[in-house]
Amino acid sequence: MPPVPEPASSSDPVGGPVESSRRDAPALRGAGRKGPKRLPRRAAAGRRSFTATLRALDELASSGARVSVRIDDLDGGAPVLAGDDFVTLPVGGLGVVALLIEVAASFESGRLDALEIIDRAQVHGATNGGVWQHLKAPALPLSDVAVLAASSGDALAVNALLHRVGLQSVRARIEQLGLRRTALLDRFRDDRGPDDAPHLALSTAREMAQLFAGLVNSTIVSPGVSAQVAEWLSLNHDLSLVASATGLDPFAHENDQHGLLFVNKTGRAPGVRAEAGVLGGPRSAVSYALIANFDDLSIAHRLRAHDAFRVLGVELMEYVF
Repeated sequence: MPPVPEPASSSDPVGGPVESSRRDAPALRGAGRKGPKRLPRRAAAGRRSFTATLRALDELASSGARVSVRIDDLDGGAPVLAGDDFVTLPVGGLGVVALLIEVAASFESGRLDALEIIDRAQVHGATNGGVWQHLKAPALPLSDVAVLAASSGDALAVNALLHRVGLQSVRARIEQLGLRRTALLDRFRDDRGPDDAPHLALSTAREMAQLFAGLVNSTIVSPGVSAQVAEWLSLNHDLSLVASATGLDPFAHENDQHGLLFVNKTGRAPGVRAEAGVLGGPRSAVSYALIANFDDLSIAHRLRAHDAFRVLGVELMEYVF
């Protein structure tokens, strides 16, 4: 899919390589990585082209899907791959990252107590994903609710956090971060009526890739907030799209024995698949985002979209190893 140029705009608001206080941040720096010897430039060139990804995305776009992709090299901050990365698209639960940032910032500032108990009976119900609805415990501390929201995309947990911090606070945080094309529009709902927002969240591949780069580089709000959100997201269980190529254990991948650093978040809705994250290996590290909006008319349509994510995952692994 050939990149589409965007009119000139202001400098990027988030991301960029800076020194980080996070304990695993050195793994993202070229000089600090340990692993196999780097390939010679000529030998590595063929493995870093993303030709298979471009072919898969072209095929997906030819079928009528709207596709947006962005990959940034964290060592130098330069874009590696960009295609329609400025186009605003629905991203499903990927938009929850902004909510988690606001919650972590509220914990750090003292506006919220991480051990404050919230009762799910006070929250708008949502049964379209998550485990809290199946647990006997009717109430949990906010910190545990944040873990559920980040690790399993728990719809009820997301609604509980949003109920506590308020949608306007999240929108103000998004604006403060300089994310001009990202919006959290609504809570999770089992059914969306004509008076409801049509989507949970909107964003672009560029802003999502930059946001994850900022989290790992400790530039989102503060080093403490960045580290907290990255820690929550490192527990994410959904490794079925781009992350399927990593070979990581979906339920225990925070400290990989092969030195692979991985943080991600996915978004799913009818006809929507999205993923953004950071992948770091012995040779390099990248932040990435891929968004696909497609007509979910059959299982074949859905699998075609999923295949494109997995092809990207394979080539990202080749890039960082």
